Amino acid sequence: MFVRKPLNILLSVALVAMAGAAHAAVPYTTPVLPVGDAQEMTSPYILADGWTQKVIANQTNQNALVAGSNSGNWDMIDSNRTGPDANRYLFMPFETSTAGVQRVDLWDSNYNTRTVTIVAPGTQSFKSGDASRWTPWGTYLTAEESWSDPTATGGTAGTSIYGRLFEITNPTTATANGGVFEHRKIGPADIRASHEGLAFDKANNFYFIDERNDSHIFKFTSANPNATSGADFFGAGQTSVLRVGDGSVQEAAGAYTWVALTDANGAALPGTIVGTDGAGLTILDGRATPNVAAFKGTDFDRPEDMEIRTLADGSQQLFVATTTNNNVFSLDLDDAVISKFVDHTTIDGETGVAVGSVFNSPDNLAIDENGTMYVIEDQPGGVENLWIAVDADKDGVAESMSVFATLRTAGAESTGMYALNGKFYVNVQHPTSGNSLLVEISPVPEAETYAMMLAGLGLVGFAASRRKSVK
Repeated sequence: MFVRKPLNILLSVALVAMAGAAHAAVPYTTPVLPVGDAQEMTSPYILADGWTQKVIANQTNQNALVAGSNSGNWDMIDSNRTGPDANRYLFMPFETSTAGVQRVDLWDSNYNTRTVTIVAPGTQSFKSGDASRWTPWGTYLTAEESWSDPTATGGTAGTSIYGRLFEITNPTTATANGGVFEHRKIGPADIRASHEGLAFDKANNFYFIDERNDSHIFKFTSANPNATSGADFFGAGQTSVLRVGDGSVQEAAGAYTWVALTDANGAALPGTIVGTDGAGLTILDGRATPNVAAFKGTDFDRPEDMEIRTLADGSQQLFVATTTNNNVFSLDLDDAVISKFVDHTTIDGETGVAVGSVFNSPDNLAIDENGTMYVIEDQPGGVENLWIAVDADKDGVAESMSVFATLRTAGAESTGMYALNGKFYVNVQHPTSGNSLLVEISPVPEAETYAMMLAGLGLVGFAASRRKSVK
């Protein structure tokens, strides 16, 4: 998934070792900053020792440069993972009623030129932009976290025009408002859902979710998995829904299967919930259909972000956060077993006992170069934590987790955390001040910090095995 770099791996492993020791400086809760306080722009987070932060973009500045160019509420983040100048750019949508997409050039040292809106707010009535994923063929996907009323679970499909997937086909070269923004039907049936997490596995299966209570996890298997364009990739293929066991137990763990909603070419199967959206397009309702007995999918309460981890043997795990019930799941994509990765019973690396209700509403996920997983809570400033999960044996069940950052911006939540080259990028979304931020969190290269890291490295294996035996 990423280019491996020895220093980056050292830093990520060291953070695991440091998490417990540094936690005393990172409280679970903190007083919020006064609205509009200058520290919103300098230190919105309380961080673990050995880390520093700086704001590299903000909404107010973007709109001062070009009035009305940025509707804010910046959400999920991805980079140009492949191609020329790989990982130079970050991309993120606006989660607003007039959504757009911006690009941030990490190689541009000029604060006023590094960030540009490449899809203007409201283009194609784009609403609640949330998802963010680079494609195997070198373009950028985003999607709408907006679909029909969650009570539409019977025989009538939703009529919303939203729940759409979009592709920007020129993400790295687009000038201001110049992104070529294409609606991509997920197969000919055009399944609709309230999108957040998107992921591709090594076979280019495409995973997505419907973000509501009693909703579901989906997979699209393209008829052309090695396509070089979104039109070809999504033009034909089978969409299916995750079923754990017989599908009757909510958020179950154990063996799973994928239940087809379409045929191999993407035509909706008889009995699925098909309708017409407000724009006159025929669609497959991704919220209602998995509640039909013949297509029963396992219910998850607010499935949100997704990440895929590739292990040394080439096998892969899909991680999914489910916010309402405070769970993060791992799906073994080779053995077809789903497990709880972290939940209220996971050991707190600071206290040595279960985290309990301190861990609340997991939403966003991130994975670093070493395969270490991070979890962001969907909580307001003052109580929202960013967690690091220790899964030393990479079995998809964490031995422990620890807080390494706490947000203190009034009215805000963190979104889109993304690990890249030993640093983290995270958005501070919908603050009361109205000024969305992109924050870069970096290791402090001080001699005493490295000494602490190296000393901690020897404790990782012991601590992990001890906590797992306690659990």
